[in-house]
Amino acid sequence: MAFLSEYGMFLAKVVTLVVALLFIIGGIAASASRGRGKADQEGDLRVRHLNDDFEDLKECLEHEIMPEGQRKKMRKERKKQDKLEAKQKKKAGTEDKAMPRLFVLDFDGDVQASCVENLRKEINAVLQVANQDDEVLVRLESPGGLVHSYGLAASQLRRIRNSGIKLTVAVDRVAASGGYMMACIADRIVAAPFSIIGSIGVVAQIPNFHRLLKKNDIDVELMTAGEYKRTLTMLGENTEKGREKFQQELEDTHQLFKDFVRDNRRGLDLDKVATGEHWFGAQAKELGLIDDIMTSDELLQLRKDNQALYQVNWEVKRKLGERLGFSMENVLHRVVEKLWHRGSQRQMH
Repeated sequence: MAFLSEYGMFLAKVVTLVVALLFIIGGIAASASRGRGKADQEGDLRVRHLNDDFEDLKECLEHEIMPEGQRKKMRKERKKQDKLEAKQKKKAGTEDKAMPRLFVLDFDGDVQASCVENLRKEINAVLQVANQDDEVLVRLESPGGLVHSYGLAASQLRRIRNSGIKLTVAVDRVAASGGYMMACIADRIVAAPFSIIGSIGVVAQIPNFHRLLKKNDIDVELMTAGEYKRTLTMLGENTEKGREKFQQELEDTHQLFKDFVRDNRRGLDLDKVATGEHWFGAQAKELGLIDDIMTSDELLQLRKDNQALYQVNWEVKRKLGERLGFSMENVLHRVVEKLWHRGSQRQMH
C-alpha cells in the first residue's frame, strides 16, 4: 500500500508539472499571437486535385494485385479509350468545355471556432473563381462553442449561398449546437449514420467562489453602472434577480438560434428538435435535420467522374517557436474540451 501511495503521489506530481508547462507554453503562444496583427498572419493557399488522388490510389492497387501482362493490356486499353473520348469530344465541339467543379473545404471547430479565419480566406478564394455550375462541399466537424464565434462562421457559409453557388455540408462525426448552426445554412446536409447531429440549445456554466471567500474573510468589491451590467459573477454574491435576468438572456439566445434554424431548414418541427437534444445521423434524417445518410468519402466517390474535385486549404505560416507553442496550446484545449464534453454526455445520458 505504501508503494501504491508513493506511486500515486509521483503520478500526481508529473501530471501537475505537465499541465503547468502546457499553461506556460500556451500563454507564451497566446501572447505571441496577440502581438501579431491580423495583417501579419501570412499564409499559403493549398489546392489538391482529388480526382488525381483517386486515380493514383486505383493505379497503385492495380499495380500490386494484377499480373504484369494484364497491367500492360489495361494501360493500352485505357490510352485507347482516352483517345477515343478526346476524338468524340472534338467532333462534338466540346473539347474545351470544363467539368463542373466541386471545391472541398474542411472545418474542424473548437469552442472558439478558431478556424473561422482560415475558412474566410478559403471562401474568399473560391468565390473569385466559382460560377453557378460549381459547388462547395464543407466537411464539417464541431461540437459547438461560443455563440458569437459560430454565428460568424455561419455567416461565412452564408456568403456562398448568397453568391448563388450550391453548398453541401458533410458531417462524418459531429455537428452539434454551433456546429449545426453552420450546417443548417447548406442546400443539402449529408451525415454518417452514427454522427451526432442537433443539440439546438444554449448552455452556460459559471462557478461561484463567494462562500469560500466569505469563509476566509475575503471581500470582493464589484462596481457597475447599469442595472444589468453584471448578472452572475464568479466572486461576488449572486442574487435571484441576477439569476432570472441571466436565464432570460439564455432564453433569448435560444429563440434566436431556433429562428435561425427555422429560416434555413423549412418544415422542421422545432418544438420537437430544438430541445437541446442530439440525435444520431439515421434519427436526424427522420426528423428532417439532415437530407441523406452518407459519409463525405461516399459523396466524393460519387462525384469524381462528373466533377473536378479540388480541396482548398489555407495554411497560416508560423515560426518554429509559434508552432510549438500553438501545438501545446491546442493539446491543452483538446484535453479541456474532452473533459467538458464527457461531463456533458454524462448529463445527457
